[in-house]
Amino acid sequence: MQKLRQSGTIIGFVLIIAFFSFQLPDTFLTARNLLNISQQLSMLSVVAATMTIVMVMNDFDLSVGSMASLSGIVAASLFVNEYSIWAGIGAALVVGLVGGLFNGILVSVVGILPFVATLGTLTVYSGAAFLISDGKTIFGRDIPKSFSDFSRGGIEVGSIKIPMLTITAGFIIFICWYILEQTNFGRRLYAIGGNREASYLAGIKVVKLRMFAFALTGLGAAIAGLMYASRVASANPTQGAGLMLDAIAAVFLGMTMSKQSEPRVIFTLIGVLVLGVLDNGMTQMRVDSYVREILVGLIVIAAVAVSSISKANR
Repeated sequence: MQKLRQSGTIIGFVLIIAFFSFQLPDTFLTARNLLNISQQLSMLSVVAATMTIVMVMNDFDLSVGSMASLSGIVAASLFVNEYSIWAGIGAALVVGLVGGLFNGILVSVVGILPFVATLGTLTVYSGAAFLISDGKTIFGRDIPKSFSDFSRGGIEVGSIKIPMLTITAGFIIFICWYILEQTNFGRRLYAIGGNREASYLAGIKVVKLRMFAFALTGLGAAIAGLMYASRVASANPTQGAGLMLDAIAAVFLGMTMSKQSEPRVIFTLIGVLVLGVLDNGMTQMRVDSYVREILVGLIVIAAVAVSSISKANR
C-alpha cells in the first residue's frame, strides 16, 4: 500500500505526459514547449519550495499570493517614482520578509492558528496592494527596460537558451532543499513538525524557528512577485492570486511520494511539474480554464486524503 502511494503520483505524471504527447504530437514534447513550461512554472516553483519550509512544521501560509502581488506593486510603484531598480527590488524583498515575519509572530508568539492568521493577512496584504496601486495595473513604460529584460534573458547551452527565470527558480529550489535537508535548522523544523511539544522540551527554540520559517516563505513570495512583474513588464494587485492554492497543491502532491508523508522540496518540485504539465497541455487543447480549477481542487482533496490515510495507518 505504501509503495503504491509513493509511486502513484509518478505513475499519474507519466500517464499525463503520455496522454498529451499522443494528443499533441507536434508541439507538446518540443524543446521550445518544455522551456516554456519551465518559465511558466518558475514563479510557482519558488512559492511552493518556500511554502514547503512552513508546511514541514504542519503550518500553512495562505497569504503568499497576496504577498507576491504586494511585492510586485511596491517595486513598480518605486519605479514609477524614478527610484533605482535595486531600490525597488530591495523594498519588495523587505516587504516580503517583514510580512512573513509578521505572520510568524501572529502564529508563534500570539498563538493564532496559521489558517486564521494568514487568512487575515491575506486580506491585509491584498488590500495594501490595491491601496498602493489605486486598484490599477502599473504598465510597461513605467517599468525599467533592464528590469523586464531580465526575464527575457537566458544562458545558452548549445542550441538551447535556458531562461533566467528558470535559472532563478532552480537556484531558490536548491537553497530551500539545502536548508531543509542539510542543515540543523531544517532538521529542527522537521522535529517541530513531528512533535512540537517534545521539540520544545528538548530545548529547540520553537517560537523563533517558526517565525524565521514564515519570514523565509514571505521572502519567497516576494521573489516570485518580482519575477512575475519582470516577465509581464507590469504589476497589478491580483497577479499572485492563483499561487497560493497551486503551491499548497504541489506540496501535498509531493507528500504522497514521501515515505513518512512529510513535505520534501524535491517531491514538491514534482508536484509543481504535474500541475504545470497539466495546465500547459489543457491550454494547448483549449480546455476551459475552469476545468483546470476543478482538477486542481480534486488533486488537493485526493492528496490530503492519501496523506491522512497514510499517517493514520502508521
